[in-house]
Amino acid sequence: MSKSGQGHDTPQYRAPRNHCFGCGQDNPEGMRLRFRFDEGRKRFVGRFRIAKKYQGPPGHVHGGIIATILDEAMGKVNKLRSVIALTRSMEVEYLKPVPLGKPLVVEGWEVRVRGRRHSNAAEIRNEAGDVLARSKGLFIAIDPHAMFARHISRNSRRDFLVNKAR
Repeated sequence: MSKSGQGHDTPQYRAPRNHCFGCGQDNPEGMRLRFRFDEGRKRFVGRFRIAKKYQGPPGHVHGGIIATILDEAMGKVNKLRSVIALTRSMEVEYLKPVPLGKPLVVEGWEVRVRGRRHSNAAEIRNEAGDVLARSKGLFIAIDPHAMFARHISRNSRRDFLVNKAR
């Protein structure tokens, strides 16, 4: 199982290209967030600075971008179970304004798994360790091949089936 935190791949599904707005390295307009897995704490961690193009209030990050970052961090946690899971719902608490251009950390972790229902949490902190925003989310595990089949080219589908057989 890959715990690199990159992209939307699991042993069952490897996206041919990743155009995800949050983490997709193939999306020139996206945020290109990167995560690493902290083995000891069982958390996915991302370190970043937010560019001015994501501004909401003057000098601070737009609330929708904050939610995107938290959603990405929680979504990475599903890799621990080798599943692709889609966000069903999430709750965000905006505790303090998130500054643009300053070093930030986001962490995502698992709270509970019951069947296909994966409950995860995340928080964004500043350099001093202050929690600026946090979230809880419910993710539903899906069959990625069935759901995304029409979006996968014939060659990618063949590669998928070869990789799945390994």
